[in-house]
Amino acid sequence: MGGRVAPVAWGSLAALAGLGGAAAQLQQAALWPLPAYAGLIAVALLLVGVAVWRPRAAWAGVIGLALLAFGLTGWRADLRLAQALPPALEGQDLRVEGVIARMPQSSPIGRRFVFDVDQAWLQGQPVTLPPRISLGWYSGFDDDALSAAALADLRAGQRWRLTVRLRQPHGALNPHGFDFELWLFEQGIRASGSVRPAAALKLDENAGHAVERLRQRIGEAIAARVPDRAAAGVLAALAVGDQAAIERDDWELFRVTGVAHLMSISGIHVTLF
Repeated sequence: MGGRVAPVAWGSLAALAGLGGAAAQLQQAALWPLPAYAGLIAVALLLVGVAVWRPRAAWAGVIGLALLAFGLTGWRADLRLAQALPPALEGQDLRVEGVIARMPQSSPIGRRFVFDVDQAWLQGQPVTLPPRISLGWYSGFDDDALSAAALADLRAGQRWRLTVRLRQPHGALNPHGFDFELWLFEQGIRASGSVRPAAALKLDENAGHAVERLRQRIGEAIAARVPDRAAAGVLAALAVGDQAAIERDDWELFRVTGVAHLMSISGIHVTLF
């Protein structure tokens, strides 16, 4: 970009600046107001523009990229926190309409799935919910719960109108344990809850998420053709990245033998291929 530094070196500096800016923001104990990040982004863009216009001021561009990464990371975190479930809506019977965003995950008592909310109502009045929530639909939840056969009909890409009860995400704070609440935050899931099966209505079979629909069909085909349930789970994990298909005991075996990363990463790579 300028001086005696090679372009490749400037590229490395730019990448490190962006990484350093994002890492610095993640150390903040509390977020700034959204306008503060917006102002920082404006200053960062100005510095980057100066570097582009005047190559000899390349260092301004590196500083600008660090500030840009810092500002964008904080700005996005502010937006994500703003999507939190309003406390007044916790535990209420809410009517929601949206689309199943990922393959539902089965358990002995029902299924869990990620749901993209398009509209929501409380006692007939529109309310604002987080755009993405996690729901459990359990057999035997109450007297009018749907049967296991109806639960099996849940598929990625379906549009449903449901009655749900939600709560803000919570996770166990075990030392060195998996931070479930952080994982939900990273996934953009800002509320979790359960379906009240009464008056559930499927509106559309194929409303979106074509890739997730294909992954689910492949996973179900593997389960139907491989009689060994444990082997079928491993094949599904490797073929379509469905890690939930692997039995809990098998995960423990994979961790002990040091091959758990193969199931976590290789499935995604095979799917991509």
